[in-house]
Amino acid sequence: MLSSLPDWPLFGYADDMRPALADARARGLPAALVTLHTVEGGGPRPPGAQMLFAEGIVSGFLSGGCVEGDVALHAAETLADGRPRRLVYGEGGPWPDIRLLCGARIELLVERLAPDDPAVGRLLELATARRPALWRTDGERRDLIEPNGEAPACAISAEPFEVRRLYLPVPRLAVVGADPIALAIAQLGAQAGFETHLIRPKGPAEAPAIGDVAYSRSESAEALAALNPDPWTAVAVATHDWDTDQAALLAALPSAAGYVGVLGARRRLPERLARLRAAGVGEAALTRLKGPIGLDLGGKAPWEVAVAVIAEIIGEREGHAARA
Repeated sequence: MLSSLPDWPLFGYADDMRPALADARARGLPAALVTLHTVEGGGPRPPGAQMLFAEGIVSGFLSGGCVEGDVALHAAETLADGRPRRLVYGEGGPWPDIRLLCGARIELLVERLAPDDPAVGRLLELATARRPALWRTDGERRDLIEPNGEAPACAISAEPFEVRRLYLPVPRLAVVGADPIALAIAQLGAQAGFETHLIRPKGPAEAPAIGDVAYSRSESAEALAALNPDPWTAVAVATHDWDTDQAALLAALPSAAGYVGVLGARRRLPERLARLRAAGVGEAALTRLKGPIGLDLGGKAPWEVAVAVIAEIIGEREGHAARA
């Protein structure tokens, strides 16, 4: 267990605690899971945000640096004695010297998770199966529910004190292409937390030198069929070759993918749509196509286009689909 946090909070990049939970479980370590239960006054993180501590493991963030160091001390105590804790920072809290700069009041739940906790095991099983899971806990008793239909990202109750936190499948990104723009989209997607796949039909045997990106040389239809796109999958087609684009779009548009976009000039979009119609793609599927791909930010350089694409995918996922 860390006695103090690292100087640079790279651990805060993580928003999903399942990888850290899996790491602790695989190493036979108990973990302290901290969940943001209540936010009053507009804090930087929403209810349901989490942080995890175990021996040699720290992941996530809760306030942007205002309370994490103190939370780590309470997490160590919970790991030692097993008792859950409810922490309050801000107005009404017992630590007046610890304040959030934004003036918010937050309440946190700290709970100890044994490495063989059945709820944790089920959570990780559902993550592997790419199925949503609703984590319900009061700090002492916890269980997993498979939601029927839509469920809120986080639901809390004060009496009885409880947190229900929805875990969705890890967002996935399939990029079809090989040029610097396609590589930049794939690399930025991986850095943004997407499970990222790069597809280059008949490409070289060696994968590109970018980290955390799976590589496939298969034809687009075959590679996408193997991924079995679900609503949490985004497909970005960026090949500059109309035949390859067409094959990828014919596979992606009828699928359950939550986002499908294609790179190319706006003036040629009607011609592209006509080709897809002629190939049998229905109007409902065509309305899902984002073309040209990405928010209209004005930039044309590879990283600028990549930012526009990843921003649009996140906006669609979060329900903010307005284009700049």
